[in-house]
Parts: sequence; structure tokens; C-alpha cells
Amino acid sequence: MSDEESYELLGFDHVLVPVGDLEEAVGFYERVGFPVAFRLDEAGIVLLKVGKETPGVLLRLEEELSRRQPVWASPRVWLEVRDTRAKAEALRTAGLDLLAEPFSCATGWTVEVADPWGNVIGFTDYSKRPELARVA
Repeated sequence: MSDEESYELLGFDHVLVPVGDLEEAVGFYERVGFPVAFRLDEAGIVLLKVGKETPGVLLRLEEELSRRQPVWASPRVWLEVRDTRAKAEALRTAGLDLLAEPFSCATGWTVEVADPWGNVIGFTDYSKRPELARVA
């Protein structure tokens, strides 16, 4: 194996999301549509599943983290869905506030929500570029 192969990026492991309260965070993310893969409350972490992939969204308790509004400069995690506008309606039905109405992007449509700590999760479809989609 060459040196370059040994440090090649192979894919995502997890996306870590800091939260101020695990119970509240799990409730929020379950309403968004994430199933819990496992919890290690003693370590202050909860792993949320994303599709059939092994990597997921890892909620990490940061007790000093206070509630805040999302800021545009903060990182955003966007996940693929089949239909963004249907996802937006499901989020509304779950009682969640959208950051904006679904908007057009290069691949299709996107909608975003923010958790109580200002972490932004987006859902995007590939309706304009179906050849790039994970699902048909």
C-alpha cells in the first residue's frame, strides 16, 4: 500500500452534534425522523441511525451548551431524502418549525430545521439530478 493509499479519505464515520440535554435532544431528533441506534448515557452519547449506513449522527452531551438560534456560519448537515417537500410536511406535522420553506438547490429541493442548540439539519432530494441519488 502506498503512503497516499494509507491516508486516503474512505467515507464518513460519524457526524458529532453537541447538545445540552440528551433526553430533550433524543426527543427532538426522533420527531425529525432519526431512529436511535444505541445510547451510552454514562458517556453522554447517543448514536442516531441514518438510512442503512453504519455511520450516523452522534449526539454528544455538552452540559455547558445553552440554547441558541442557528447562525448561518455554523456547519450544516444535509441528508438525502426521496422527497423534500413531503419531508417538510412531515416535520410540520411533528410540530417542528422549518427554518424556511423548502428551497431549490443544485440537486433538487432542501429544507432545514434547527435543534434547540442551533445545530442545523437539512434534508435534500435529487429530483433535478436523479442519476446522483441513492434511491430511484
